[in-house]
Amino acid sequence: MKLVHFLKNNKDRWWALPLILPVLLLPLLSQVNTFTQLGDGLVALYYLPLFFLLATMLFWGFGAVPGIILALFFRYYPSVGLFEAGAGILHFIVPIVLSWGGYRVFSPRRNLTAYGDVRLMGQRIFWQVFCPATLFLVLFQFAVYLGVYESRQSLAGLNPMNIRTLINYQALLVSGLTGVPLSYLLIRLIRNPLYLRSLISQIRGQIDKKVSSAELVIWAIALGSLLSLLLAPMNENSSIFSTNYTLSLLMPVMLWAAMRFGYKLMSIIWTPVLLVTIHYYFRYIPQQPGYDIQLAITSSSYLVFSFVVIYMSMLATRQRAVNIRSRRLALLDPVVHMPNLRALTRELAKSPWSALCLLRIPELEVLGRNYGVLLRIQYKQKLAEWINGTLQPNERVYHLTGCDLAVRLNTESHQLRIDTLDEHIKQFRFVWDGMPLQPQVGVSYCFVRSPVTHLYLVLGELGVIADLSLSTNHPENLQQRGAVHLQRSLKDKVAMMNRLQNALEHDRFSLMVQPVRGIRGDHYHEVLLRMPDEQGELISPDDFLPVAQEFGLSSRLDLWVLERTLRFLAEHRDRLPAQRFAINLAPSTVCRAQLPLEVSRLLAKYAVEAWQLVFEITESSSFGNSATAAQTLRQLQQMGVRIAIDDFGTGYASYARLKSVDADILKIDGSFIRNIVSNSLDYQIVASICHLARMKKMLVVAEYVENEEIRSAVHALGIDYVQGYLIGRPVPLETLIEDEAPQESA
Repeated sequence: MKLVHFLKNNKDRWWALPLILPVLLLPLLSQVNTFTQLGDGLVALYYLPLFFLLATMLFWGFGAVPGIILALFFRYYPSVGLFEAGAGILHFIVPIVLSWGGYRVFSPRRNLTAYGDVRLMGQRIFWQVFCPATLFLVLFQFAVYLGVYESRQSLAGLNPMNIRTLINYQALLVSGLTGVPLSYLLIRLIRNPLYLRSLISQIRGQIDKKVSSAELVIWAIALGSLLSLLLAPMNENSSIFSTNYTLSLLMPVMLWAAMRFGYKLMSIIWTPVLLVTIHYYFRYIPQQPGYDIQLAITSSSYLVFSFVVIYMSMLATRQRAVNIRSRRLALLDPVVHMPNLRALTRELAKSPWSALCLLRIPELEVLGRNYGVLLRIQYKQKLAEWINGTLQPNERVYHLTGCDLAVRLNTESHQLRIDTLDEHIKQFRFVWDGMPLQPQVGVSYCFVRSPVTHLYLVLGELGVIADLSLSTNHPENLQQRGAVHLQRSLKDKVAMMNRLQNALEHDRFSLMVQPVRGIRGDHYHEVLLRMPDEQGELISPDDFLPVAQEFGLSSRLDLWVLERTLRFLAEHRDRLPAQRFAINLAPSTVCRAQLPLEVSRLLAKYAVEAWQLVFEITESSSFGNSATAAQTLRQLQQMGVRIAIDDFGTGYASYARLKSVDADILKIDGSFIRNIVSNSLDYQIVASICHLARMKKMLVVAEYVENEEIRSAVHALGIDYVQGYLIGRPVPLETLIEDEAPQESA
């Protein structure tokens, strides 16, 4: 066992495979060399040793040099002696090392030898074919001229530019073009036999998907028939098909395969076909007048056919890969890298029945707007990864625009699986910049039957049902709720939006104020927005503010409230001196970079001092982390406006984030104040918040002070301001004028 482990870890050392393989394989591969008599000398039609040794150099680098030298020595020393064997070794080493060095310098992926990559094909043909073949032939001619190779005189003529040299050069080129990839593949399979599995997978991946077994059989029969005609012994009954004419017929058959079967398979098939064809050249090139010309033309055909087959198979394979990639990208969102709506349509068409789920995360829109689009992208990716772990192999999560995702499920046990999916989604946690986020996810679903011709309408209806799921906190079925309910809900929402826009255009809102009283006798009022309906009844802010936020009207509402409040202060300056008002701002308003300029303009227009304003900001995802919001609030504070954090302790609020908050007032959420007398835990929470606020030098406001016991408790904790029905109920803004002279505000 130790020996096997040792050999596995050291097989690429110079004394292991790089030394053994050349010695063992060079004599075997030399058997494919093909020579023929031409005049009084020999010419080569195929010569593999040079390119096999070059492949070992490409595989192991300088570690292959000892094995190359040893293999050449064993090959030539017994027959030609020490001097000529040494010259022969040098003759091989020089072009191999120079070609390998040039390829290593100019090619970024030197460990690959195949021509399947169009970007590197030129480099590989030059350094693996043209350069070694040219150097080898030039050195050979020079050595013969100097008389170094006495045993090789028949391979070179007196004139180096004769037809014999041309045939030899063409043989070297075709040997390099096919021999280097073949030798490299052989070495790789010997070094790692498991690579055969990967090779088969690559071959299958490159074959055109439209190729059938019948086409393969027909092509194999055509190729076998042509080879049989080409290699049949010549006799008096031989026809034109027993000549090199049949060799030219091989070209369209091989091009057929090159365009359909891919580069990997064709490179493996063409090289053996070429070797057999060259080895039995005498079957179709008879020795007759003009034999040298026939031999030169046929030799050039080997080279041209090899290049065309390799190049066309490479182009066809690359084109198929580009087409497959483009089709795959057409089904993939380029930003989120998830299957898109087109992919969903295709998958729905494949199944007769499917359960289609829609996931809606409305808070993701606000988070993405304030933290950036990268948060939304990563949230969707992580949530999809979390869900995919529970799905069956043919089920996927699909990306939709905005804050929605879609899930296609099989119909088997769908109800149980959807409930399980909902519970699984509720367990999902997303951490952004060290802060855990868990936006609520609405889940709606329905059955669809292929083909789904109105998928966009179905997704729209599912979106409305998903909004309902957000309120019920449970998956909602589209078929049970019905399309009528959907349309009614959507119609009500659109009607509310139109009502909001109409109220903004015609000043149909009304302002209410509720007092906030301090323990030192000072006070201010919080401005509350109300909207009357057609009968004059006031609509609750809980009904119209979410719609305003969804349709982007929050900022217009906030500016309307601010301007009407400042106008009221300016008109009643004499009767309400030093009056202060607190105005609520939506997160989208705070994130507007131009807000300080708008506030400054309105203060100057109505001649109101900045200290008379308190802006209450809901402690949400936008506050304290958004760079734009933080800069906006700093500019407002520099103007003299006070900043209050509203509803602290709920939503996105946390003690850790309180450290980064730079505000003047902290309003504790009423859910803690309401039970402060009866719930010791709420009492301790409020006490800890007060302690931290004092450390930050912030004033504290307690909401929902509705009885004397609560007021006594909050006073005991040292809270600075109280607000609630005990202090005063909301009243119309105009009633402040009718009161007695206001107390002096501190």
